[in-house]
Amino acid sequence: MSASSAFNDEKGGSSSVGEPEYGHDPASGGIFSSDYKRHDDLKEMLDSNKDSLKLEAMKRIVAMIARGKNASDLFPAVVKNVACKNIEVKKLVYVYLVRYAEEQQDLALLSISTFQRGLKDPNQLIRASALRVLSSIRVTIIVPIMMLAIKEAASDMSPYVRKTAAHAIPKLYSLDPEQKDQLIEVIEKLLADKTTLVAGSVVMAFEEVCPERIDLIHKNYRKLCNLLIDVEEWGQVVIINMLTRYARTQFLNPNINESLLEEGGGGDKTFYGSDEDEDEDEEDEKEKKAEAATMAKRKPYVMDPDHRLLLRNTKPLLQSRNAAVVMAVAQLYFHLAPKAEIGVIAKALVRLLRSHSEVQYVVLQNVATMTIKRRGMFEPYLKSFYIRSTDPTQIKVLKLEVLTNLANETNISTILREFQTYIKSMDKDFVAATIQAIGRCATNIGEVRDTCLNGLVQLLSNRDELVVAESVVVIKKLLQMQPEKHSDIIKHMAKLTDNIQVPMARASILWLIGEYCEHVPKIAPDVLRKMAKSFTNEEDIVKLQIINLAAKLYLTNSKQTKLLTQYVLNLAKYDQNYDIRDRARFIRQLIVPTEKSGALSKYAKKLFLALKPAPILESPFKDRDHFQLGSLSHLLNAKAGGYQELPDWPEAAPDPSVRNVEVKESVPEWTKCSSREKRKEKKVEKPFYSDSEGESGPTESADSASDSASGSEIGSGSEESGSGSESEESEEGSESEEEEEEEEEKKKKKKELKKPVQESESEQSSEEEDRKHERKSKQRKIESESESDEDEESESESSQSESEDSESEVEVKKKKKAAESKPPSKPVKKESKKEKKEMSLLDLDDFEPAPSPQVTPVNTFLSNSLVTDLEGLSLSDSVLSPATIAPSSALKSYDLLHRITGEGLSVEYCFSRQPFSPDANMVAVQMQFTNSATSDTKNLHMEDVKLQSGMRVKEFPEIELLPAGETATAVMGIDFCDSTQAANFQLCTHTRKFFVSIQPPVGELMRPIFLTENEFKKEQGQLMGMNEITEKLTLDVKCRNEHAIVQRVTTAANLSRVPCGSDKECRFAGRTVTSSSLVLVTVATKEEGAAQLMVNCEKMVIGTMLVKDIHLALTQ
Repeated sequence: MSASSAFNDEKGGSSSVGEPEYGHDPASGGIFSSDYKRHDDLKEMLDSNKDSLKLEAMKRIVAMIARGKNASDLFPAVVKNVACKNIEVKKLVYVYLVRYAEEQQDLALLSISTFQRGLKDPNQLIRASALRVLSSIRVTIIVPIMMLAIKEAASDMSPYVRKTAAHAIPKLYSLDPEQKDQLIEVIEKLLADKTTLVAGSVVMAFEEVCPERIDLIHKNYRKLCNLLIDVEEWGQVVIINMLTRYARTQFLNPNINESLLEEGGGGDKTFYGSDEDEDEDEEDEKEKKAEAATMAKRKPYVMDPDHRLLLRNTKPLLQSRNAAVVMAVAQLYFHLAPKAEIGVIAKALVRLLRSHSEVQYVVLQNVATMTIKRRGMFEPYLKSFYIRSTDPTQIKVLKLEVLTNLANETNISTILREFQTYIKSMDKDFVAATIQAIGRCATNIGEVRDTCLNGLVQLLSNRDELVVAESVVVIKKLLQMQPEKHSDIIKHMAKLTDNIQVPMARASILWLIGEYCEHVPKIAPDVLRKMAKSFTNEEDIVKLQIINLAAKLYLTNSKQTKLLTQYVLNLAKYDQNYDIRDRARFIRQLIVPTEKSGALSKYAKKLFLALKPAPILESPFKDRDHFQLGSLSHLLNAKAGGYQELPDWPEAAPDPSVRNVEVKESVPEWTKCSSREKRKEKKVEKPFYSDSEGESGPTESADSASDSASGSEIGSGSEESGSGSESEESEEGSESEEEEEEEEEKKKKKKELKKPVQESESEQSSEEEDRKHERKSKQRKIESESESDEDEESESESSQSESEDSESEVEVKKKKKAAESKPPSKPVKKESKKEKKEMSLLDLDDFEPAPSPQVTPVNTFLSNSLVTDLEGLSLSDSVLSPATIAPSSALKSYDLLHRITGEGLSVEYCFSRQPFSPDANMVAVQMQFTNSATSDTKNLHMEDVKLQSGMRVKEFPEIELLPAGETATAVMGIDFCDSTQAANFQLCTHTRKFFVSIQPPVGELMRPIFLTENEFKKEQGQLMGMNEITEKLTLDVKCRNEHAIVQRVTTAANLSRVPCGSDKECRFAGRTVTSSSLVLVTVATKEEGAAQLMVNCEKMVIGTMLVKDIHLALTQ
């Protein structure tokens, strides 16, 4: 702007330039200004012969447009300069014309010949600008000229001009849809373009003009996947969305084998499930068996190399700085990736939550939808969804939604503690949403229902009326689930009718009292009496509930309420609202039978006092995933204009050969490119994105084929558990380890691979797929069918071992045999057991015949001599020998396998309460195997472990031989993740497999800790409110002395005694094994065997269950 100020000085500092700009606004006093001279100086400058003045005038005009000022009256003066020789002036004139050509069409038409000349200009920017202006003049007369210009520009040597041609296509199509066929030819030509500049724009044109013509994409699919990383950001978004739809029509569903498991086991179902669902499940069992039979016949799923190519080339874009690109990749993975790999998007989406609130809003909408189907992948990032005081209300509500969806038995106590803080917020809408969220958590997780109810009842004494009102509404829904237990809460709420003024809350209280009037027979008539007094002043919703209450009381207690009911019905008869008048007439006829009243009055009681099902509090995002994530339709939850439905997966895979590219002879005029150059270009492209060229051929698709057979890639494990940013390194690392293992065989392979470089991409990859698939089909079938969604996410190590090549497996087996042959195979005695324990201590899973899912590639390097050295270590004797962990008489044993079911083999287990040395977060489970059969049992081991999300198992070492009549002991470790969910697995012998499960009592999920009395009191003071559960009980006759109480409590739970000054109290302390959450138990004895049990625990679910167990132990 310094130049413009200098020009003003030359003209004598005239300020008239600035003034007339405001003159056209009458309010600014423009009537008295020199309005008729508006922009005169600019017109003079545009008419002068000096290019410098013209340039200065154009700069100022464009600046005016940028500030939102109207410069349309300068159009004639600007159009004259369209033929100016100065390139800078010409560019600015074109910018001006793009803005105003549509408004001044007649004048713009006069300069069309100039634009046509501009299309032949040697400067690419002028050619592109001329085409842009031409396509901005929306007059049907010039459609043929525009069509010709677009066709010429599509063959231009400059990629920038070709990009502009792609932008012009949708403009021409909107002006004249009849040109569609010709435009499709141009799109087809531009889709074949190899430059990154054009790719995004032409795909945008394709989406606007002919999105249904996916046949145009086939030949360009691989090229678009490979160019994707270098396209500009908005182009990436468009291409990814298009390729998502393309992939849904061309590839098979990668989760097809899990679909049965999902229907049967339904980890997601339980969140919204009810008892009715169980009955439906039983009815559908036959159908499922039929489906299972077809599944067994069906070949295991093998991922198309092109599908893998898309997933692998989009993955790096999760680290893009553009939130739209990250969101596009996230929706692509959600809709297309195998379950085991979807987890990589979680970290990228959580990163976007640090962005602007607008971005957060869109991301959280999508995360809320994802958490319903794939809860496990966001659980590690729970704290990222905690609410900040600076968040806007809509963001707070969405974060609440996500937290509620992520709530489960293990994290509910943390989430409820967080909700307790939110209730104190000043944002009333947010507080209301928090109370609703507590209600949803209580309905979905039964263990905390009572705790939540008590918390909500405490809120009823809150000073803020809105908080009380919302609490009443939520309590009403919770009480419907088990009203008989909570008559005292209903009484408490009846007292609130005097204070609460919010209509919805008053109506909810009245409905509750009416529905459960038999639980409060004395209070209900009195509430009706008070309501009858204030009937005329109430809101309509309250009046309707007063009438309902009167009717229900008339039917159950007509002596006391007959007159009151008549009074209320008479008031309602003359109410201004016709709904209330109608309701009064209808109810009078029903409950007060007359000669005229029909047969319905006999059933009045059944009509009014029918059992009503408790409301299911569902997430508003439950069914939103039928819209494509990241789309406007998904955001609005309604189909927006131009939205294209996401196609369903095909039943059978379409022909993959349509994507094979032949070398074409037709060459654009400007390049004269030979086939030799094309070959060179191919060679350059291949290794550019590949991780290891030598491993599986020269192309990306073939490169990835080795990993894709079972639908779980190398990167799927560790990345899901939170290391998304290191995904590339981990993939390369694991591949290089495999190469080291198999160097000799790879050298031969590399020699062979160097010859057929020119082979087509898909042939090589499919051959490799078939080879590996044949060798591993059995193992893969079992793994893919057995692992549920949560299992795949929790077992981060398993995917590495699965993706190893079959050659390396052969080597491993040889080593296993060598290792097994060293120790002599005698009947199982203590020595051989010790050796096995030592192996398990060092995680030498490779030396066990059973294929463990947690083999790490490193172990294959351990030589046999090293194993024998390790066996000599004395450390493990003292830690894991059965003598040390022999159960004491106090420990309770449980049947794992009865000898009748086990055909002579019986297995008992007990929780040894000893630290499990390989992993401190695991509970040690001691198992005793007894062979009562006449024949020997061989190869006792575990298989097919099925666990809930987050749980882990360290298997016991295989027992090679258990002679008839002998007994053997083994120790395994289970990380129950602080829940009482069962660990299910198969116990296998050399001939049979038995399905068994180990379910821990809540008392075994903790380990004892030592606290002083002061420390105990301090910790107890911090665990008040919702974290404290108290229960009154009467002690058993044999349990009235201190010694008996201590013995029974420590038998029920693995806790240690805390010293106490009072002889009336016994205190115990411990921590949960997995999360080290504090558990404090106090038993205070009173006179005549009365006592009070108090449990303070950070995890409310564990606290509630522990109270029940200890209560049972002390009273029986």
